[in-house]
Amino acid sequence: MEEQNVTDSRNADGRNNSKNAKSKKKIIWISGIVILIVILLILAYFLLPKPSEIEWLSNQMIALYIAIGLIAAAIGAWFILRKTFRTRLKMQLVMKLDPDVSDWLIIFNWTPKILYAPTIVASILASVIMYLNEIGFCFFGSIPGVVIGGIWLAIFFLNFLIEEYSISIKILIITLVSLGCFFLWLHLLGWVVGFLRLFKHLALSVNATGYLLVGIIGLFTILISWLKGLFYYMTITPNYMNLQEGPTESGEQIGREDYNSRIDTSDFLERLMGFGRIIITFKDRKREPISILTWRIQKKAQMLEKVRAKFAIDYPQQTQPKI
Repeated sequence: MEEQNVTDSRNADGRNNSKNAKSKKKIIWISGIVILIVILLILAYFLLPKPSEIEWLSNQMIALYIAIGLIAAAIGAWFILRKTFRTRLKMQLVMKLDPDVSDWLIIFNWTPKILYAPTIVASILASVIMYLNEIGFCFFGSIPGVVIGGIWLAIFFLNFLIEEYSISIKILIITLVSLGCFFLWLHLLGWVVGFLRLFKHLALSVNATGYLLVGIIGLFTILISWLKGLFYYMTITPNYMNLQEGPTESGEQIGREDYNSRIDTSDFLERLMGFGRIIITFKDRKREPISILTWRIQKKAQMLEKVRAKFAIDYPQQTQPKI
C-alpha cells in the first residue's frame, strides 16, 4: 500500500508539473505574439508614409514584399514543424518532468573557437575605443592606434596558444621560468631594450570597423555552434546514454554498461576559462571515443559523477489492483 501511494503521488506530481509547464508555455507564446503585433503596429504608424503617398510597385516596396514573405514563410514553417523538432531545450524540460529520473546530464560539443572569447570581447572593446579615438572624444583621442593594436594582438596570440596547444600547469611553469632566464641573460648583456625594439615592426593599427568585423565573425561562429548543439547533443541518465543526431528522433541509445566516461582538464589555461572535456569511451574497441568540449566543467563533472554513481528505478505508471 505504501509503495502504491508513493507511486500515485509521483504520477500526480508529474501530471501537475506537465500541466503547469504547458500553461506557462501558452502564456509566454500568447504574450510574445501580442507584444510583437503591438511593436509592428507602432513601427508602421511612425515609420511608414500615408497609403496615398506609397508607390506600391516601386523597387523598395517589392523588396519589402519579399522580406515579409520570407518572414511569414519562416514563421509558418516553425509552427508546422515545431512539434517534430526535438531540441536540447525540449529534452531538458522532459527530463525535469520525468518522475523516475532525478539525476541527469545533457551536454553538447562547443566549437574550439569559443576559446577565442577574450579576443572577441577585446575586438568589440577595441572597436569602441577606436571609434572614440577617431572622433577625438575626451582622452581617447590621444591614445595611439598602434597601442590598441598591440594589446589586441597580444590577447589574440595568447588565445591562439590556448586553442592550438594543450598547455598544462607544468608546461606553463617551465615556459615562464625559461622566459625569466632568457630576459636575465639579455639584461646581463644589456640587450633587453634592443630586443624589445624589434617588436616595433609588429605595430598594428586597425580602424573601428575592422575590430567590429572580427568581433561579429567570432560571435557568429559561436552562435552557429550553439544552434548546432540544439540538435546534436548527449543525454546521460543513470541507466543509459542517448546520442541525439538531428532535429527529429534520429539518435542512438547506449546502455550504461557499454561505455565509460572520464573528465579531461589537463589544459590549465583552458580550465581557467571554465572549459574542459568529457570523454566517452566504448566497450566496443572499434568505435572511436567521443570528446566533448563543455563549459562550466566543474559543475558538469559533479553532475556526471552523481549520474554514473546510481541506477534509476522505473516506478509503475498504473496503479495495481488491491488484494
